[in-house]
Amino acid sequence: MLKEVIATRFIAPLREGGSLPGLVEADDLRTYVLKFTGAGQGRKTLVAEVVCGELARRLGLRVPRLVTVELDPELGLAEPDQEVQNLLRSSGGTNLGMGFLSGALGFDPLAFPVSPGEAGRIVWFDALVNNVDRSWRNPNLLMWRGELWLVDHGATMIWHHNWPGAEVSAARPYDASDHALAPFAPDVASAAAELAPLVTEELLADVTARVPDAWLTGEPGFGAPDDLRRAYARPLLARAAVIHDRIQGIK
Repeated sequence: MLKEVIATRFIAPLREGGSLPGLVEADDLRTYVLKFTGAGQGRKTLVAEVVCGELARRLGLRVPRLVTVELDPELGLAEPDQEVQNLLRSSGGTNLGMGFLSGALGFDPLAFPVSPGEAGRIVWFDALVNNVDRSWRNPNLLMWRGELWLVDHGATMIWHHNWPGAEVSAARPYDASDHALAPFAPDVASAAAELAPLVTEELLADVTARVPDAWLTGEPGFGAPDDLRRAYARPLLARAAVIHDRIQGIK
């Protein structure tokens, strides 16, 4: 499981994206970007963040630290925004925290060159998890301390929104023509040779084990949380072996 911390102070809402995350301080004295279970996208977004974020980390990509954050819904009663208050009230319990990269800059392809090797690894990973939210309009990439970091993986693995059709959905190609790193001649072939062998049943079992049971219970068609964990792992394992041949839109 992820490390668990307790939110001790709600700092501010972050007016970015549709999920309305917040900035909190925790009992480990660190600051986190909090993604709420009560947000409109629901807990599947948090599951995707954990599975993809922890998988990326194990493949050598830079992702902010992920933790679970226990939230007391009374914490933000002084927040004047009624929408934020409602979100806090509906998100008591286990939420997701992402390490806050203070001073990070949004990725600008005109200002920050990326090597074909690094671009290839990121494009291959995004193809693996079917990330549709890494376009030049919204790259979800940050520059921090001179290095490229990946954030926001809630819009991945679209097949988990329709498990009966997951196998067919996960077999589809990946269109990278709109990818933020497409202009950097991503070396996908080298990335596949390096990363695909790392995606094993054991690795995926370890990654999916990080997802809290509370976010996996009650899924129609599944019994125990571990059944659903295996369902998350299967498409990724199958996709890792072939997705490099199904990436479209890059030279």
